[in-house]
Amino acid sequence: MQLSGLIYCLTVNPIEMSLTLRTTLGFTEAVIDDDGGLKRFYQIADMLSDLFNIKFINKEDDFDAINWHFNFGHRLLTLHYSIYNGISVFPSKTKDAKKRDNKAVVELASVLEQKLSDNVSRKTA
Repeated sequence: MQLSGLIYCLTVNPIEMSLTLRTTLGFTEAVIDDDGGLKRFYQIADMLSDLFNIKFINKEDDFDAINWHFNFGHRLLTLHYSIYNGISVFPSKTKDAKKRDNKAVVELASVLEQKLSDNVSRKTA
């Protein structure tokens, strides 16, 4: 399935979470939280570590952005934070992203979406 130049929005519940998949740059980017801050970034990083036993292999911290690279299966992905765009996940090799890399982003994002929604549901129950 080719997702070239499209933006998809999957909404679980407007109060809980909205996941956006962007493909306008030639690779799939899963926007986890477009308004998320540093605290949320670290929560998601911890969740990735706990759920998938992910080890971040390269951490690039800048004054307005953070990129943490990790392996998900056999795919190299990046957990990204920007003060301008929030928190997202995308293939680390953006220009050379393969179909399998983009598929891994979608798979990871859908599991994260479910887990984050479950956490919100538990807190409001």
